[in-house]
Amino acid sequence: MIILGLSGALTHDPSAALYIDGKLVAAVEEERLIRDKHAKNKMPYESAKFCLKEAGVKPEDIDVVAVPFAPISITSPARWHFAKRYWYAPDRALDAIFNGNRRYRRYAGRIKELCNQLGIDFKKTSFEPVEHHLAHASSAYHCSGFKEKTAILGVDGKGEYATTFFGYGENGKIHKIKEFYDPDSLGGLYGAITEYLGFEMLDGEYKVMGMAPYGDPTKHDLSRIIDFDGKNFTVNNKLVNTVGVRRYKEKGQGFYFSKALIDWLGPRRIGDVADEPYIDYAASIQALYEEVVLKLLDYYLGDILKETGKLAFSGGGALNVKLNQRIIALPYVKELWVQPASGDSGTAIGAASFVSEERGVPVEEMEHVYLGPSYTNDEVILACKQFREEVDYEVIDNVPERIAAIMEEGHPVAWFQGRMEFGPRALGGRSILGCPSAEGVADRINEQIKFRERWRPFCPSMLDTVAPQMLKTDHPSPFMTFTFDVNEEWKTRVPEVVHEDGTARAQVVKESVHPRYYALLKELEKLTGNGVTLNTSLNRRGEAVVCSPYDALNMFYACDLPYLIMEDVLVYKPTADKTAGLNNL
Repeated sequence: MIILGLSGALTHDPSAALYIDGKLVAAVEEERLIRDKHAKNKMPYESAKFCLKEAGVKPEDIDVVAVPFAPISITSPARWHFAKRYWYAPDRALDAIFNGNRRYRRYAGRIKELCNQLGIDFKKTSFEPVEHHLAHASSAYHCSGFKEKTAILGVDGKGEYATTFFGYGENGKIHKIKEFYDPDSLGGLYGAITEYLGFEMLDGEYKVMGMAPYGDPTKHDLSRIIDFDGKNFTVNNKLVNTVGVRRYKEKGQGFYFSKALIDWLGPRRIGDVADEPYIDYAASIQALYEEVVLKLLDYYLGDILKETGKLAFSGGGALNVKLNQRIIALPYVKELWVQPASGDSGTAIGAASFVSEERGVPVEEMEHVYLGPSYTNDEVILACKQFREEVDYEVIDNVPERIAAIMEEGHPVAWFQGRMEFGPRALGGRSILGCPSAEGVADRINEQIKFRERWRPFCPSMLDTVAPQMLKTDHPSPFMTFTFDVNEEWKTRVPEVVHEDGTARAQVVKESVHPRYYALLKELEKLTGNGVTLNTSLNRRGEAVVCSPYDALNMFYACDLPYLIMEDVLVYKPTADKTAGLNNL
């Protein structure tokens, strides 16, 4: 059975994923292919084309097109809740009651138009809409590989109407326990404060999370923004999660919070400096978010977790790695599996996996995210020859050894190897790497390309043999979806990847999953004693992660990084030392 999942219903992060007989063979975000971060208001045309080409599948071979957005019945409490809570915007309230599936119909029409462009005939291919939060739930539960009864948590901005999902999976079936509906959204609440703190919603939440350890969560009580009794919550939409006339506006731009929030907390933060009171607000919203989710988790899923200890988590809120660290610490949680593409791009996988399971074809455990395009040495060399300016390169035959030696000398390296990752994390396919024991390497990466706020941490990738020594846990962490406390010795051994609060967002690398990346880490271990690298995404600030060799060259020659390795092809800047690393070989 061939199932094509297509996301993009919520006008951002469109993507495509392809399952063949339960095996995920390809997945890619549209932004990577069209070079437009988040690809807002776009459809997953190029990503769908890639998936078909990668798998050698013709349009007429597709059995099902699955999408993560579905019609919601007028009898559902979701539409009535929405109408009641948005009474102050009567156009939206009435629309929810009388025309509540308008958005779905528009999206379904766009998907069918897209499929027509791809040559998919809906007279011969089934079209299966899946509720947005069921798609998120499936992307976590069905992809986790868990066989036991599994608690399922979903925290998001919103889908059709639902914002937060509690349920469980058993024998391949997903069962709902409780949903909360817009505007009562924990993801929306965190996003509103993200905007207030000067970042872009859907993009800057992780910056707030990175800022939080620098602040004091007790200095400001933000509990006014949510009414929470331990089992139910209502967001104060006089302050946040606002629409229409309640939205605060500045220079013609509307925000997801009201002027009343400004009157209460002061002016919206502007710029890159992390200062008071904003670092304290970041700390407070992070603490509040953690408190509410943990108590809801205990109330709705505690009994299931005490029974089996397994939890699957997805939705944009699942990318909050500090929350995830606290979940792992709960005494009744044995293992937490977080969908590595927990945002809306991952719902392409979720919709397709849900349909596959419903049709009796179980999906395989998602062991890696290397699901995008890859390129040969010949394709890399062709890109170098066709680039707009002269490219100085050579083909080397000892990539892990040579690159490790260059890094040990303190040089950052752009690393382009194998298939591109799916999801927001750089995991050794499209990365910028640095030796974390080389003093100042994080600052050099910032100065040369990333230009990111210095209070945001860089993350480590490490050998699976190193993780038990460096981290105060043996919990699996293949996807950088958790932070862990770092053992004292390692804080001084690899200081460039340890955050202000003594934690690190770690990727634990297995040789079977990415042999070349593993080999690089082994070489670093030989040279430095630490099988760890600093790892950040291969892109410039504000741009999508690099996909093709030409994208990599565009990025490389628009920044000050000295070295770029693409497969076996080492590219130098004119100012770079071509003999770098040779003395250590």
